[in-house]
Amino acid sequence: MDRASECRPELVQAYADAQLSVTQSLEVERHLESCARCSALYANQKALSKLIGQSSLYHRAPAALLDRIEAELGIEAPPSAPIRAARRSRESLWRAIGVAASAAFLIVLIGAFGIRLYGPGAEDPAMHDIVANHIRSLMPNHLADVASSDQHTVKPWFNGKLNFSPPVRDFAQQGFALTGGRIDVVGDQAVAALVYRHNKHYINLFLWPSSRGAAPPRTAIRRGYNIIHWTQSGTDYWAISDISRDGLETFVSLCRASP
Repeated sequence: MDRASECRPELVQAYADAQLSVTQSLEVERHLESCARCSALYANQKALSKLIGQSSLYHRAPAALLDRIEAELGIEAPPSAPIRAARRSRESLWRAIGVAASAAFLIVLIGAFGIRLYGPGAEDPAMHDIVANHIRSLMPNHLADVASSDQHTVKPWFNGKLNFSPPVRDFAQQGFALTGGRIDVVGDQAVAALVYRHNKHYINLFLWPSSRGAAPPRTAIRRGYNIIHWTQSGTDYWAISDISRDGLETFVSLCRASP
């Protein structure tokens, strides 16, 4: 990342995981100051790491089980080391193995759940990012980069920040008020995120250009959130919220009918 204009997602992810040298970290920090796309990717990576860190999948193996496994493998403590130190070393080894196994199980579980929702396809990673972005947006001061109910204020804000111009509509009269917008990252692509409010609930509408043909709305539920995805007029749309499915379908109908 020699120039501020270069985007290197792999370096941003490594920076989020504290895997870079001091020099590389400083370069990434300078880049994040001027790149909304990579800043969003960094925020997403930190939010995902926090969610994984809160997982309750880890379980400490009892000492009797360690003894049986080591007996089967023929592992013995070094005769010159104190028994207590050997026990600590042995438990540290199995703890590391347990954490790795828990992480692998979590990855498999997430993948299997994604397949149940949508089946095989390129949409599964997109849904993962949509959910992570929505959860992050509900944290304090993350909902919108431009906070406004005026579509003529929100739409121009995206000029020069994306390589497309997202359509922005307000549905306040129908009960879905525009409250602002921001830039997020889905996969390695910068996308527009429009924020709407329905009573006390927020709806995130993610959109970006698509090369696929039109596709009707498809619904899913992930982590308690209703999600509707469709493709229209060369644009991919993802709507996500904790409002009822009927309420979200009403919102999507308004979006699809809007010119």
